[in-house]
Amino acid sequence: QVQLVELGGGLVQAGGSLRLSCAASGRTFSNYAMGWFRQAPGKEREFVAAIGQSGRTAYADITKGRFTISRDNAKNTVYLQMGSLKPEDTAVYYCASGRPTIGTVTSSSKYDYWGQGTQVTVSS
Repeated sequence: QVQLVELGGGLVQAGGSLRLSCAASGRTFSNYAMGWFRQAPGKEREFVAAIGQSGRTAYADITKGRFTISRDNAKNTVYLQMGSLKPEDTAVYYCASGRPTIGTVTSSSKYDYWGQGTQVTVSS
């Protein structure tokens, strides 16, 4: 059974930083792309960042330059380092695992397993 467990959310002031982690189990981690999505109250889930099996990364325009995604295949873990946080970054952040193509990496439907989410709250 595939499981994804996110850690690292919390409350931070605007301009601050947080690092989220997502530990995966149940299948060969290195064979799958990993993505981070987020969902704010009253809004649809949106793509944040993704990293492929080879380490190639993709970012949403709203997070590019502030967030960095990375993976450690030895630890079956993907990370999201978030900096220069803004109140509009407040959301539940989810990690996901799947095999999207380069053209579909931002599509949540291309990921077949999801974590339970971790709350990130940025105060102004």
